[in-house]
Amino acid sequence: MTQVTDHGGGVHSIKVPIPDNPLGHTLVHVLDTDRGPVLIDTGWDDPEAWDTLGAGLAAVGTEMADIHGVVITHHHPDHHGLSGQVREASGAWIAMHAADTAIVRRTRESRPGTWLTYLAAKLAAVGAPEEHLAPLRAAAAGGGRARALPGLRAALPDREVVPGELLDLAGRRLRAIWTPGHTPGHVCLHLEEEHPGNLPGRGRLFSGDHLLPGISPHIGLYEGPDDATVGDPLGDYLDSLERIGRLGAAEVLPAHQYAFTDAAGRVQELLGHHEERLTGLLGLLAQPLTPWELAERMEWNRPWEQIPHGSRNIAVSEAEAHLRRLVKLGRAEAVPGSEPVTYIAV
Repeated sequence: MTQVTDHGGGVHSIKVPIPDNPLGHTLVHVLDTDRGPVLIDTGWDDPEAWDTLGAGLAAVGTEMADIHGVVITHHHPDHHGLSGQVREASGAWIAMHAADTAIVRRTRESRPGTWLTYLAAKLAAVGAPEEHLAPLRAAAAGGGRARALPGLRAALPDREVVPGELLDLAGRRLRAIWTPGHTPGHVCLHLEEEHPGNLPGRGRLFSGDHLLPGISPHIGLYEGPDDATVGDPLGDYLDSLERIGRLGAAEVLPAHQYAFTDAAGRVQELLGHHEERLTGLLGLLAQPLTPWELAERMEWNRPWEQIPHGSRNIAVSEAEAHLRRLVKLGRAEAVPGSEPVTYIAV
């Protein structure tokens, strides 16, 4: 059954299902404009998701062919997956921040197996055991299995979301705020209009995955095979959180869970959560650990033994992001000469 919420002031959300995922759904927001409805995110590329999105649009009095544009908060497949189909059905433009567009382009242009080869080498360098690496190497050698990964044929956007600028939406004031961390090009979108329910604060914020009411989003690494950059995505995320906390939005419309108020309070909770987590990791780093060993000992939503193969890759990426933050803060350092590299608290 299609679940549609009217948030007032020409804004609706549609719960679009994500197949086999504990998140359950993506909240696709529909924003009325003087040139037709604009979608904020689209949902996973899946037949049920497509049908649900279409039924949701019908429930709010429009249809797929009427969509004027699509604004993507970030490139992940549960947000950007259906964008190409929406564009084909309606002629809509697709807008995304340049940093995430670059990831979409890189992924599309990669040869089968290239990413898996890179991933296997990267995981070996951070201490992954051979039993974890073997399936990746076999898939890379075969080449074909790489094409089953989501996002490999994601649509290339045709417009750029420029931080700080108003989007070209007739009759609406929607400003892009660059909030890197969850992805390099994640954006929140500030609807600079009075709240339809007269809640105190400065308009409404479409927060994507940056600010969620009950979940701390994944913070990982996004370097590619030809990228020698050593970024600090957790530092970027925490800085972005503080900027959003100062915005003073009356209400937050996230891409998962539910709408909520007190963005500043939620920001403080997340800042505290990450400080506690970093402090806990320093305790673990009383002895030298590889990023893989650190991930094994970190607290997840289930025991390490129950985490599937692909999810372990994501967990290790998050462990590395936290290690980079600790190193940048001068609270941990790599042990010279260690191979695979180990880290220890300072």
